[in-house]
Amino acid sequence: MVSLAKVLYITAHPHDDTQSYSMAVGKAFIETYKEVHPDHEVVHLDLYKEYIPQIDVDVFNGWGKLKSGKSFEELSSEEKAKVGRLSELCEQFIAADKYVFVTPLWNFSFPPVMKAYMDAVAVAGKTFKYTEQGPVGLLTDKKALHIQARGGIYSEGPAAQMEMGHRYLSVMMQFFGVPSFEGLFVEGHAAMPEKAEEIKEKAISRAKDLAHTF
Repeated sequence: MVSLAKVLYITAHPHDDTQSYSMAVGKAFIETYKEVHPDHEVVHLDLYKEYIPQIDVDVFNGWGKLKSGKSFEELSSEEKAKVGRLSELCEQFIAADKYVFVTPLWNFSFPPVMKAYMDAVAVAGKTFKYTEQGPVGLLTDKKALHIQARGGIYSEGPAAQMEMGHRYLSVMMQFFGVPSFEGLFVEGHAAMPEKAEEIKEKAISRAKDLAHTF
């Protein structure tokens, strides 16, 4: 029996597909993916609408209490809410088979909520483990895709070294042991506004093609 894939569709954009290039391409990808794989489970995690706690003093205090042997019930209500939600996000992440990240490029990186989400899922013993040889990723049977819109040209030339959104996710996927990580980029629409619609349409077409093989 073929096991049915669970797909986490993780978006980090305050706008929807009508105003955002990355969200428009993401929508084309995920809708086509659902058509190709109607029996796969796709869960949309909209990071702007979900509760994604930042690691703060409550989280550190809660983790400290649990580490010292206290029970979850002994945590304060704030500690319980934040520590519990972070654990929930991590469990959801490792239960999925495929990840689709959708982000814009803001100031050479992605919106802060994506970093908060990666902090939530980067947990020793869950997504990676420490060994005598150094950290080893535990998500060795997953695959991931990053759909990113960037107004300038960052795939080549002098700005390539300044791009830190896709490169960060690439480092994290390697760290987690994910063997396949692809990027689908919509770029140059701000630098060449006269070609913006063409750039968007080509990216949507590439996204639909990729949905058949992802």
